[in-house]
Amino acid sequence: MVVFAGALNAQCKTWNDSPKKEEALDAHSVYRPYVKGKQSADLEKMDDATFNTAFESWKKAYDIAPAADGQRATHYSDGRLFYQAMMNKTTDAAKKKEYADIMMRLYDEQIQCYQNEAFLLGRKAYDMFYMPAFGYSAQTMETFKKAVDKGSNNSEYIVFDPMAQVMVYLYKNKQLSKDDFRTYHDKLVEIADYNVKNNQQYGQYYEAGRSRMEVHFAEVENDIFDCDYFKNKLTPLYEQKKDSLETVKYVYVTLRQRGCDSTAQYMVEIHDTYEKLAKVYNAKLEGELREKNPGYDAALLQKEGKYSQAIARYKEALETDNNEDNKAQYYYSMAFIQTWEFGQYQTARDNARKAASLRPNWGRPYLLIGDMYAKTSRNCGDDWNSRLAIIAAIDKYAYARSIDSDVAGEANERIGNYSAALPDRQEGFMRGVSEGATATVGCWIGETVKVRYK
Repeated sequence: MVVFAGALNAQCKTWNDSPKKEEALDAHSVYRPYVKGKQSADLEKMDDATFNTAFESWKKAYDIAPAADGQRATHYSDGRLFYQAMMNKTTDAAKKKEYADIMMRLYDEQIQCYQNEAFLLGRKAYDMFYMPAFGYSAQTMETFKKAVDKGSNNSEYIVFDPMAQVMVYLYKNKQLSKDDFRTYHDKLVEIADYNVKNNQQYGQYYEAGRSRMEVHFAEVENDIFDCDYFKNKLTPLYEQKKDSLETVKYVYVTLRQRGCDSTAQYMVEIHDTYEKLAKVYNAKLEGELREKNPGYDAALLQKEGKYSQAIARYKEALETDNNEDNKAQYYYSMAFIQTWEFGQYQTARDNARKAASLRPNWGRPYLLIGDMYAKTSRNCGDDWNSRLAIIAAIDKYAYARSIDSDVAGEANERIGNYSAALPDRQEGFMRGVSEGATATVGCWIGETVKVRYK
């Protein structure tokens, strides 16, 4: 114990009370700019003179004060960068092993001095996996196991892929038992699931990591796991928490993945329980979502044929949603209802124009205005004014087509349908209106159009 305490004290020396403090600080200041924010690949690109200058200064700083000022572990982590670069550059197998061992020692010293054991063990195991000296060894596996045991849900996602590869390799070579395989398989899955759900910053990386490790596990999972194993393991969990949707879903999906017969009585019961819980849960979520999102609620009310309520909710959405694209959709939807359900054409046109102004190059509001004109053309007085209204409608369809290729097909179809309703040339002649002359459409439309004939 005395020897260990002495060794730990030496490894954790700082420059704070060292008689060589200035010398350590100077050496630290010399080498640090060469490695700050760098990867080992960056150090490999250095010329020999620069690398040696940086390395010798690091070595001096480390020899005097391995733990720097006691607040930062840079001497340990920077040392690993130097030795990683040296290991990658050399072709001497003995040197590679020597440098790898030093890197492992630097990890151990940092763990002893700075206590961040779970994180550092994960990084250590990760590095070991990619080193020829360790690779797919039982020693690498033991380090991964310690990292996962210590880190639990705080384990980094980077351990998933290499640890899964080591597990599969060792199992295939009869160096890892089924029980150990199952234990650490379940731990890794639990860690991944927890972080996918709760880790907002890195959840997607945990999900990707789980997908990669499951690819490796698939090589042996049929040999490792069976339905009975998971049934025995998960049935008690189901019985304890059969009112939990998340738990019931996990149990059912896991059993199905492990080959359990979906027609078996216990599987039918679990599935029925899940369906009931899901129905209640989804109804609750839907209610909350509709209440908190007036735009979403309005769209559903519109589909349900509750048009007055939909208009009211769209107006609420316009007051609370600052997204211009969304607001454009709200105005358009209101205009659509006002056109086809309530016949409020002037209000509908105002809203369609607002929609178009908020979303540039969107043709659909102009199609709708064209529809308004065509729909009300017969109410615009005499036959001449009715046909001028058709020109106004076709103009809107043509403009919609010109700015938005997505609606070109619909616009062309409408133009084709209404072209036969253009004014008769004889009628224009009798009125003294030549083709290309401007005319104002009567009634509520009030548009100025260039006259053209059938």
